[in-house]
Amino acid sequence: RLRSWSWTQPAAERLPPGLAQTLCAPPRNIARVNVTVRSGLSMVLSGSAEPCAQLVVSSIGVVGTAEQNQRHSARFFDVLMAQLGLGQERIVIRFYPLEPWQIGKNRTVMTFL
Repeated sequence: RLRSWSWTQPAAERLPPGLAQTLCAPPRNIARVNVTVRSGLSMVLSGSAEPCAQLVVSSIGVVGTAEQNQRHSARFFDVLMAQLGLGQERIVIRFYPLEPWQIGKNRTVMTFL
């Protein structure tokens, strides 16, 4: 199973050390994890350019239902609120379920790994 996410937040100086590693922690039942942290991007959330974050989570077999995503959402919100000092109204999480054939790795696709 593969999980990856990226997030954006305008102020690079607000990024705590080790944020990518912290985001990899919840949930631990996923074997392969990729994290991309991008800062310095212009972002407007609900009409406001105040500091905010967007987390994009894509996964094979882990984010396919509302029930799964509700649990993941709570965990990720807790991490982002604690690490970035943002209120929950300044965070958005987008979940994208993937199929194994949509991810290439080791000169093949995940279907065959």
